[in-house]
Amino acid sequence: VGSEMCIRDSFYTVKEILIRPGKSVQHFIKNDRNKIVKPITFIVFCSLIYTIAQQHLINNDFLDEFGSGYTNTTGLKNSALVSIFEWVKKNYGYTNILMSVFTAFWVKLFFRKSNYNFYEILTFLLYVIGISTLIYSLFIVLDILTGYRLLYLGGIIGFVYSSWALGQFYSSRKAINYLKGVIANMLGMITFYFISIIIGTTIDMILLNTK
Repeated sequence: VGSEMCIRDSFYTVKEILIRPGKSVQHFIKNDRNKIVKPITFIVFCSLIYTIAQQHLINNDFLDEFGSGYTNTTGLKNSALVSIFEWVKKNYGYTNILMSVFTAFWVKLFFRKSNYNFYEILTFLLYVIGISTLIYSLFIVLDILTGYRLLYLGGIIGFVYSSWALGQFYSSRKAINYLKGVIANMLGMITFYFISIIIGTTIDMILLNTK
């Protein structure tokens, strides 16, 4: 009964966050924390669906296409940098969670006049990431059913959704907030990959100098 209730509440949360993300999370933060499931529970639920879709539906050759092409052309199969990007490619859900930390920093900077603290912004982003993960999972299914390469489209739609959700979270009537949402998402992504490159390159340089 408990697991059935959790699944039912998770699907209710999906509907609410998909249709009205701003109002739903605002209500969760300020008023009722029992109406929708907790952010960690929700992200685990969404990641589970993504994992099932990834492992059982998608063509594994397509998953390996980018990574194998990159390592073959650069000759860096044992590179820490390549290993990091291989992990990023194969762990979409975890990558988005890590990326949300950097995005939350930029959101806090762009909306510094608001009353939301960093933890509340991160809470909101976790819900949005959950929906983005489900969108990507849907396109995994569509990819395998249609035979067309639709995963990139799923990533774009997920990005657009998260930017729209950010604008709605702060004020749906101000167009500038949607632009800020787009820029914050882009900068969060760029910051994540920039730091990943720095870490990978630094490790490679250390390993190279110790040989």
